Amino acid sequence: MKANFVPPFLLFNSLLLRRECCSFSNGEYVKSGLAELEQWCCYATEEYAGTAWDELKHIRQAVGFLFIHQKPKKTLNEITNELCPVLNIQQLYRISTMYWDDKYGTHSVSSEVISNMRVMMTEDSNNAVSSSFWLDDDSSIPFSVDDILKSMPQVDIGEPPPLIRENSGFVFLHQRAE
Repeated sequence: MKANFVPPFLLFNSLLLRRECCSFSNGEYVKSGLAELEQWCCYATEEYAGTAWDELKHIRQAVGFLFIHQKPKKTLNEITNELCPVLNIQQLYRISTMYWDDKYGTHSVSSEVISNMRVMMTEDSNNAVSSSFWLDDDSSIPFSVDDILKSMPQVDIGEPPPLIRENSGFVFLHQRAE
């Protein structure tokens, strides 16, 4: 199988795009896929996996947020500094307001935390800080993904883990290049 590249920012942005993606059940599903991907990265070694696991830090923390127990008891400080330090306030606000527990009926963060997030976003917009929850492609890299792919030899890295192989949402990982 040939490896196809999907930029990590697209995976993260896809999570924040629709409310159903911010559900407890979807978080369980993505978390199990991430666990298999982590095992695969360890097995594939640095030569093949590179920094793939680190590149997924945004989506890993977003999915981790979906599993935080007792969300209403968490303070904004705990969320921003301990649980999801990589995510900006707009991203945390988006996840917090879109979260819904379709399995156990638990609630998202408290209204006080949501209010504090709004205040911080207002302050950020007054200071000309980006107010987008989207991750941007890192355009500071002076070469394109196509340039990188053209310079790399074709490598057969084997089959992805079963959970990913069996999920139609990850079909792009196991389609053969034509």
